[in-house]
Amino acid sequence: MKLVLPALGSVAAIALFAFSTTHQAAVAVERPAYDETFEQLELFADVLARVRSQYVVEVDDGSLIEDAMNGMLQSLDPHSSYISPESFKDLRMNNKGEYGGLGMEVTMEDGFVKVIAPIDDTPAKRAGVKAGDFITEIDGKSLIGFTLSEAVDQMRGKPGEPINITIVREGEEPLYLDITREVIKRQTVKFEMKDGFGYARIAQFNEKAADGLRGAIADLQVENGGRLDGLILDLRGNPGGLLTQSVEVSSVFLDGGEVVSTRGRRADDVNVFNAQKGQMAKNVPVVVLVDGASASASEIVAGALQDKGRALILGTTTFGKGSVQDVIPLRGGRDGALKITTQRYYTPNGRSIQGSGITPDILISAVPDDGKETKRYSEASLPNSIANENEDSETAEETVEEVKIDYPPEDFEISDDYQLLQAIALLKSGTYAEKLAEAQG
Repeated sequence: MKLVLPALGSVAAIALFAFSTTHQAAVAVERPAYDETFEQLELFADVLARVRSQYVVEVDDGSLIEDAMNGMLQSLDPHSSYISPESFKDLRMNNKGEYGGLGMEVTMEDGFVKVIAPIDDTPAKRAGVKAGDFITEIDGKSLIGFTLSEAVDQMRGKPGEPINITIVREGEEPLYLDITREVIKRQTVKFEMKDGFGYARIAQFNEKAADGLRGAIADLQVENGGRLDGLILDLRGNPGGLLTQSVEVSSVFLDGGEVVSTRGRRADDVNVFNAQKGQMAKNVPVVVLVDGASASASEIVAGALQDKGRALILGTTTFGKGSVQDVIPLRGGRDGALKITTQRYYTPNGRSIQGSGITPDILISAVPDDGKETKRYSEASLPNSIANENEDSETAEETVEEVKIDYPPEDFEISDDYQLLQAIALLKSGTYAEKLAEAQG
């Protein structure tokens, strides 16, 4: 799947014993480089044993080791972690499009849970939770010291059960939100005709995304007399999901060719993912809406359609999550799973968007300009974020700031959706082909 060491101390001891008895002569001649690693594992086992025997209160070995594993993995990057057996079950349900909880994608930053994006039509979205919010308390209990998995477990519960979360938002007083848990059934793709053009919104790239989009386009064509004069694909607030689904969604608009490539640590660790032949929406003008909460698989689709000259990207710079995580079940999932970053992904033109994101062809803000300098919340702002090896992040941010952004009028109602209105106006104007040619340089 792309997106467990419960006895670590004993494993270390066994490894040390086997090494010292079977390779004693070799060690005397040439000390292996990995011998230091075994010594550190022995040190860990010693510390664990002392905590078990001497700490002021009784401790749980499993919790200590799980925390140690998470500490190790989260020091690598924001997306690597150990997944407990219970959380692994939830993850599999999530990828199938249904699970219980509040309905938001989260990460860990500065010891608190940080919201990447609330999900459409969920308790979190209806309660007003926003991307970039910090969740500092749950039912009055501080989350300081909690791992991300533990915090998520606190937010999950039986449907109908209430929960109070404390939200800290930059420049505002803390918010105390009473929310009722629900079974989160994601309507992965929503669609309708808007002012003569098709509109399809993908909420997340789970297993239903590509089929949902294909069904949406078919229904829109029927509704519009068998054709589409233009399509707006809304990926705003979409935190990503399955890489395979991003390739399938791109195949709806591309007649073969590369969608994305992934590259690992080794020179030969390269995978190229191509679109399927026979695009469904052939010759249909496409505008893709993105924002700062469009991440991962959303960026793969936007980057592929941009590089191939198949769509105009409109909105604000995306989140910049350009890494691939493998979810590796441990003992078939009985011991949970290891989620670890194994590769970076690249657009067809070889761009790594890690940290920098996809810059739209047409930069349009969703909110009026208040005259204040707004700091972009992105992958690069997360602790231990992997650097973009092809780009200086500070230079990238300066470049984005130099590009003119179209803002709504001061008195514009945000709920009227300025970005969507501008996308419709673009398709109506008859300048789509001209704008697309300009974007391609």
